[in-house]
Amino acid sequence: MDRRQQLLKRLDKAWCVFKESYAGLPDSELLESGVTGAWSVRDIIAHVTTWEEEALKHLPLVLMGKRPPRYSVTYGGIDAFNAQTTEEKKNLSLREVFRHQEDVHHRLIELIEGVPEDHLGGDTRFRHRLRLDTYEHYPKHASAIKKWRERRLSARVQPA
Repeated sequence: MDRRQQLLKRLDKAWCVFKESYAGLPDSELLESGVTGAWSVRDIIAHVTTWEEEALKHLPLVLMGKRPPRYSVTYGGIDAFNAQTTEEKKNLSLREVFRHQEDVHHRLIELIEGVPEDHLGGDTRFRHRLRLDTYEHYPKHASAIKKWRERRLSARVQPA
């Protein structure tokens, strides 16, 4: 298997685990706050999509040998960036969040499919940025959602 296929397989595996973490939840639970801080599952999906958008915006710069702007300079840090983008997306409907998620993820896969293979392996700047924004990012949120689901489930089965 070549580097591209290995990378796409790794990305898809993490992506599927992320999506499985909230599979089967009714809309009311997808919108319930408190999964991670005040965030709902919907907020987490929008957040993960934001970071895939950042990958789409910055990976072409990396391919041209340029450096993307630093979040500390542009936004006051990653936490400030996350807060700003969460605020910007707070009024999107669940349907809009899901539609946007699929569109952005599809465009990310297309980008990877078109990147010269020498950028896809090892410790290239391209691979580093992609890893941080995607397949290392998804599991953090999948784990938080799974833990939230487990807490909710155990709270339901506890005797009163």
